[in-house]
Amino acid sequence: MNKNWSLSQEAFDALLDWLDSDREQAGIKYEQIRSRLIKIFTGRGCIDPEDLADETINRVTRKLKEIQNEFTGDRSRYFFGVANKVYLEYLRRKAPQPPPPPSDSDRAELEYRCLMDCVNRLSKEDQDLVLRHYGARGEARTERRKALADELGITVNALRIRIYRIRWALKECVLKCIQNSLE
Repeated sequence: MNKNWSLSQEAFDALLDWLDSDREQAGIKYEQIRSRLIKIFTGRGCIDPEDLADETINRVTRKLKEIQNEFTGDRSRYFFGVANKVYLEYLRRKAPQPPPPPSDSDRAELEYRCLMDCVNRLSKEDQDLVLRHYGARGEARTERRKALADELGITVNALRIRIYRIRWALKECVLKCIQNSLE
């Protein structure tokens, strides 16, 4: 794919026309698709879900001339298929190599600063969820986990999965922050 390609107004208009002949409905569909893509990438623990959603939309737009006459069915499903490919590429990217460790106290301070920065980047809902989840130890944590799951209307396993994904995204963010700070 051409990495220098950028979304022009003409290409965006063609995309909207492909989504729906009614311009207002096309705009609504576009926003729904973009929002869903962001949720998909966020749920998969991606650090930059908005960028991945935009990359997905750009790829569909680039292929539009090839597919617009042939593709039948729900157009949003095409976006989700492309999103799966974008996600696989995201996973294949070389993980950043950890930089050489600084002194222990400097490293601890850097890690803490990066962790706090990454926690602050989370949505308020995710911040609250993680802080409430890890706010207790032992049996109290088990009880808190059950209460949190009940409060959210999900199973305990679904809560564990949600916490795991948030924690994974935090880890990626902290590693990236540490690497950027040491460069």
